[in-house]
Amino acid sequence: MNILGISGSLRQASFNTALLHAAQELAPAGMNIMIHRLHELPLFDQDVEEQGDPPAVTAFKDAIESADGLLLACPEYNGGVTGVLKNAIDWASRIGKARKVAALTGKTACIIGASPGITGTVRAQDQLRQILRRAGARTEPQGDVLVFQAHTKIIDGRLADERTRDALGRHLQGFAERLAATAKDVHFERRNNP
Repeated sequence: MNILGISGSLRQASFNTALLHAAQELAPAGMNIMIHRLHELPLFDQDVEEQGDPPAVTAFKDAIESADGLLLACPEYNGGVTGVLKNAIDWASRIGKARKVAALTGKTACIIGASPGITGTVRAQDQLRQILRRAGARTEPQGDVLVFQAHTKIIDGRLADERTRDALGRHLQGFAERLAATAKDVHFERRNNP
């Protein structure tokens, strides 16, 4: 089971990127999480798209299409989704010139997030679910992973808090089980989407 991990932060010491690295360590047997960086994605521009997707966009869409599911680490800026993550979804929601179906169509996404605040990334995660559903993706219905006061739990780029590590491991196990249960439905949906 190949999962594409995407962090909505470009910051080198990002709590959310660290959360993805922890997910790689805690993934259940048979789940492989590969992290795709968003640093090279240009801002979405339909004029650019009409000339053909830039190489970084093509690589991003290819990575989504080849993944069995998506693991999105969602920061919260000003009570919402980061521009970096929204821009990536905007590109991935578009068919472009070379595809028959948008990369996000029918993909199942699991959302996690970390923030120094006391509510984790609850508002951004709610917003992200709406955006993903609108873009044709499925959002994992299981409970949230909201790492609050992340600066006390992620130390030197590593998720050190054992309770949070246990919760993340259980969350990933549930995601793996959900993906296995819905694999046939997703394949049918992508194949038959006009």
